[in-house]
Amino acid sequence: METQAKRVLVIGDGSWGTALAIILAKNGLDTTLFSVFPEQAAELEKHRENRLFLPGVPLPEGLKFSADPGEAARDVDLVVSVVPTQYLRSVAMTFEEYLPAHVPIVSATKGLEIETMKTPTSILLEVLGDRDIGVLTGPSHAEEVARGLPATVVVASESERLATMTQAAFNCETFRVYTARDRVGAELGAALKNVIALAAGMSDGLELGDNAKAALMTRGMVEMARFGKAYGAEAHTFFGLTGFGDLVTTACSKHSRNRAVGERIGRGETLEEVLASMKMVAEGVWTTKALFGPENEVAAEISMPIAGQVHAILFEGKDPREAVFDLMTRAPTGEMDGLLAGE
Repeated sequence: METQAKRVLVIGDGSWGTALAIILAKNGLDTTLFSVFPEQAAELEKHRENRLFLPGVPLPEGLKFSADPGEAARDVDLVVSVVPTQYLRSVAMTFEEYLPAHVPIVSATKGLEIETMKTPTSILLEVLGDRDIGVLTGPSHAEEVARGLPATVVVASESERLATMTQAAFNCETFRVYTARDRVGAELGAALKNVIALAAGMSDGLELGDNAKAALMTRGMVEMARFGKAYGAEAHTFFGLTGFGDLVTTACSKHSRNRAVGERIGRGETLEEVLASMKMVAEGVWTTKALFGPENEVAAEISMPIAGQVHAILFEGKDPREAVFDLMTRAPTGEMDGLLAGE
């Protein structure tokens, strides 16, 4: 079977989808960027710039745009899905009759579906049928990647063919791609780090200092790994690029929407006020809601105190300073409880 992609479809015209489409087009692949909105596809074609989500970055001349799923999917070798999780199911359904089972899909979406707690690849497989599928994730802000600043990510898939195809399609002097097999761990790391980044932003908003933020990030990593282990992931995956690496970027960067949301809440704004002022999605908010929803029976048995306090602040009106006090005064425990062999 063919292991080199020639024609690629990127579904999702947000900042990250646009950045990935730029890389593919510059690498010489026949690339189409799909938007669900015909007027947005027309704007992208007219201005050769994503003025809505990635202003100031010129789009390569070879990059195509479409709002027609049939046209966009015709004869593609590889699909890259970059639709926000809460909209993914409905967008994927528009491609049901156009993507045959031999076409592999790589998801670059980070989050969990609120109603089902499913990951993006689980949603894609459910809607579009069984096929080779993978996850492209890691510390990679669209604003930097699109401007050619160095970034390193991972493509995780049980299919070696898909992993190497994706690696070859994206690798370039500014974007290095590693391969891995733990798709579950990579995908959960991508989702869960946004929850911890919200906590880190709240710490910034409360002006708690570097020590507190370092503790939140480090202890948050343990929570992420505990959760992943309970769902069949390899614990060590969370201490690589798709967990720790992505968390550092998301919890510390000026580009991070999740960190920014947390900071504003730490400074006293309500979640409703913050979300009303945003045009892009902060996936961590909805991942937090999914984590503690009725579909997640396993999570109730996992020790995730930081994530639990984030949920209480966002959805139960808890004061962030009270949450800090409750975290600091918990009963003493071992640092790696729940992760050691045999636990």
